[in-house]
Amino acid sequence: MKSAVRSVGAAVIVALALAGCAAPRGPAVLHFGMEDAPEGRRILFPQPPEVPRFMYAGQLIGEVNFRVAGAETQGAAERLWRLVVGLDAPDAQQTVLQRPVAGATDETGRIYVTDASRQAVFVFDEKAGELLVWDKAHGLTGFVSPVGVVAGPGGEIYVADAELGFVARLDRAGNPVGEIGRGLLRRPAGLARDAEQKLLYVADTYAHDVKVFDDQGRLVQLIGRRGEGNGEFNYPTHIAFSRGELFVTDTMNSRVQVFNAGGEVLERKFGARGLYVGNLVRPKGVAVDNENHVYVIESYYDHLLVFNRNGEYLLPIGGTGQGTGRFFLPAGVWVDARNRVFVANMFNGRVMVFQFLGGG
Repeated sequence: MKSAVRSVGAAVIVALALAGCAAPRGPAVLHFGMEDAPEGRRILFPQPPEVPRFMYAGQLIGEVNFRVAGAETQGAAERLWRLVVGLDAPDAQQTVLQRPVAGATDETGRIYVTDASRQAVFVFDEKAGELLVWDKAHGLTGFVSPVGVVAGPGGEIYVADAELGFVARLDRAGNPVGEIGRGLLRRPAGLARDAEQKLLYVADTYAHDVKVFDDQGRLVQLIGRRGEGNGEFNYPTHIAFSRGELFVTDTMNSRVQVFNAGGEVLERKFGARGLYVGNLVRPKGVAVDNENHVYVIESYYDHLLVFNRNGEYLLPIGGTGQGTGRFFLPAGVWVDARNRVFVANMFNGRVMVFQFLGGG
């Protein structure tokens, strides 16, 4: 009897070993869930018969976005699709976003997402095929309220923590290597960087200004002050830098103001208070693509609004809800080199992804 048990056990071990050899797994691949959807499943903005300008490409949720080639690929794809369209909830045991606030991409294609609830930065590394979670801001001090994130020099990543009151410098592995603005910043939120001039812009919400630092962490300029006039702010939150211009979300003044690289306010503005889609009540995130479209998050009405660079309103995306293409208190927005538009859908615990299809 004992020999029979040993034989069965040996057979099981051999079978498992052979099974492992017969089905080698490839590297994990980052999928959004809808980027390769068939024609009938595509969600377009605006919808036909108008000419579509954007396609809903899916969502970033967490580790479920990484599928291992050769390991139940079809089942994993269907699972991800069901999560994207809201038919399933993510597994409680998986590492998933909870309250994404803002994000950025770097030149290698990495996607960085700050999460206020997890008090961490999620790193979706497409090339490495892995999800990383960084939770240290300085030494052993953890993040408390990470908001803005932007790629810095030499592979570094800058992360603004609103509660800690400084911008953390992290190396490519997520290790803290320094800080910027401690003692100078009251509540840092949005970040933007002028890589050519090597300047870091920080929206300091409680100070009602934008502070500019060089790569050595020295404060070199102050932009704005509290007020409602041109060049003045009332709780600025998010910022973007594009083609020599700084876009600042002046949240409580319900507008986006534009400055040149020298900090001088320009005449054009984005948005106005109102009750209609396209108006701004509580604007948050702002971003610019490489075709000069400006994206503004209207958090109160749960929309992503698209403008041209002159501030003319073009179209809305989204609306309130938990379904596909809908938002619940969106916050940050950013654009990558492929003109994919990412929206931190904060209270839905997702980052939604839209692909710009071209055209005016």
